[in-house]
Amino acid sequence: MTCRRRPVLLLAFLSAVALACGTPNSADRDPLLVFAAASLTDAFEEIEATFEAANPGFDVQLNLAGSSSLREQILEGAPADVFAAANTSNMDQVVDAGEASNTATLVTNLLQIAVPAGNPAGVTGLADFARSELLIGLCAEGVPCGDFGRQALANAGVAAAVDTNEPDVRALLVKIEAGELDAGIVYVTDVLAAGDRVEGVVIPAKDNVVATYPIAALTNGPNPDGADAFVTFATSDEARAVLARYGFSTP
Repeated sequence: MTCRRRPVLLLAFLSAVALACGTPNSADRDPLLVFAAASLTDAFEEIEATFEAANPGFDVQLNLAGSSSLREQILEGAPADVFAAANTSNMDQVVDAGEASNTATLVTNLLQIAVPAGNPAGVTGLADFARSELLIGLCAEGVPCGDFGRQALANAGVAAAVDTNEPDVRALLVKIEAGELDAGIVYVTDVLAAGDRVEGVVIPAKDNVVATYPIAALTNGPNPDGADAFVTFATSDEARAVLARYGFSTP
């Protein structure tokens, strides 16, 4: 009896050692660090959940902020696997620095004027941004929504009386929702995301600016396999259907 039990005891011992030491599996992967423009927040939170459900073992961690801030973090050596920017110029700087090589167009977006619910200041267009009595907000210069907003104002020949420059589009949207500002220039997708907390005022096509969003796996990221998989998924028909529901246009 004793001799028959030894192999069983040995097998149990070896199994215990294997469990204690661990074996390579999906749980051992590094987190998948995705740096994405603030205007992608709602869509990417849904894409994150869908990607993780389809790819067990990947833990996506989103860093959502202004594209210029994310670019600087990447260029200063912050660990990151994927970069999705709200304009091409920030991505170009990352590519030029050797931090990314192959880029793909993720989506496009348009600008819209956002005003608090009820539009108490009676804003009807970009011309109102020159009214000194109004509280006007833009995204900061260097941030895509800020550069695009200023370009739209220049297209319309409007010298805006700007009271605040916010670090990203979501920070600007929060102030408009709270009624701290009479108007600001955000993206169509942000007005949609805010629901009945804000109202949108259309910017004519002749003055509007098309924002092109590139995405890329980063060259020196800690999780290259995950980065490639995420970019492939984000540019798939399934993910683009998600992005379209949030108001983005797909290429």
